[in-house]
Amino acid sequence: MRGEALLKVRDLHAYYGKSHILQGVDLDIHAREIVGILGRNGVGRSTTLKAIMGDVPPQGSIVFKGKPIAGLKPYEIACCGLGYVPEDRCIFPSLTVAQNLLLGVKSGQKTSRWTVDDTYRLFPQLAERAETPAGVLSGGEQQMLAICRTLMGDPELVMIDEPTEGLSPQMIERVGDLLKQIAERNIAILLVEQKLTIALRISHRLYVMGRGRVVFEGTPAELRDNEAVRREWLQV
Repeated sequence: MRGEALLKVRDLHAYYGKSHILQGVDLDIHAREIVGILGRNGVGRSTTLKAIMGDVPPQGSIVFKGKPIAGLKPYEIACCGLGYVPEDRCIFPSLTVAQNLLLGVKSGQKTSRWTVDDTYRLFPQLAERAETPAGVLSGGEQQMLAICRTLMGDPELVMIDEPTEGLSPQMIERVGDLLKQIAERNIAILLVEQKLTIALRISHRLYVMGRGRVVFEGTPAELRDNEAVRREWLQV
């Protein structure tokens, strides 16, 4: 038994104007889990993360560590221990790598399971470029920086939107390895990912979304065996 879910989402709805994007999403994430959300573009994967984080007004139940968080402001949700790495990464290009990392520390935060040195050990290229403006980093290095900056806030769950988008095959593998190391430090990960191969390799469980709803939930092995789901909801 895995016990109570760290994050429990029930009947989640979200709108952009009059467009009904999320139409009753249910999902659970437990401690130390890597959970992937798959689906074609436009089905609501990114909106799910934004609604959980409060960037899009949510309707429904969102409970994190036993506390309802739907309706809280994003900074209040972050202070509860939920981290978010958006698709555009949101690094500060004119600041150095080291300065970007320090911006991830929450105001009043006294202790953390992550230090700047921890992030440098995970990704030595960041250490080599500590005093380099973040704007001149490669796309993969910027992605690593965005993830590591979020870790500096000591989250218990990190939501990451499309971390491998536009990266080289080698960098995709390095991002996957980093995410597994993060989970080994008792941090759960909710991952929106377009690439089926990386999601199958690193996820413990997967959700497939279609038309604003969850159409499949299961293990990577179960998704591999379910050709009908892959054909209808994932293949282009």
